[in-house]
Amino acid sequence: MSMYVDSSALLKRYVEEPDSVSVDALLRADDSLLTGRHTIVEVRRNLARLLSGRSLANARRSFAADLASFSIIELDATTCESASTIAETTGIRTLDALHLAAALRIADPGVGFLTFDLRQAQAARSLGLSVLVP
Repeated sequence: MSMYVDSSALLKRYVEEPDSVSVDALLRADDSLLTGRHTIVEVRRNLARLLSGRSLANARRSFAADLASFSIIELDATTCESASTIAETTGIRTLDALHLAAALRIADPGVGFLTFDLRQAQAARSLGLSVLVP
């Protein structure tokens, strides 16, 4: 099974938070992980905000290594146009709309969408995505 992983879920892999263990297990169990190009910016920004020193360096290294196993969905003009429409119709934030548009680009109904953002999860369901709940 393929799984689209948004930043709120992926961050739990590097920063100890509630559900970190569940996310880690889900990510290890799936051999087809997907995310949008902007996830790199979001995760690195939040790592720098939440960690420092050796913890930050280790998290950045782990994140870079993990990204090698992800398929990255590029934010091309079509994806951005779709995100604009999603943001207008659902009222969700810009980066969340980009995640949803990227996930919809996959066009595979078997792809799960992993997020811990409740508004984004509601929008994802309204768009027909299968939201995974660890």
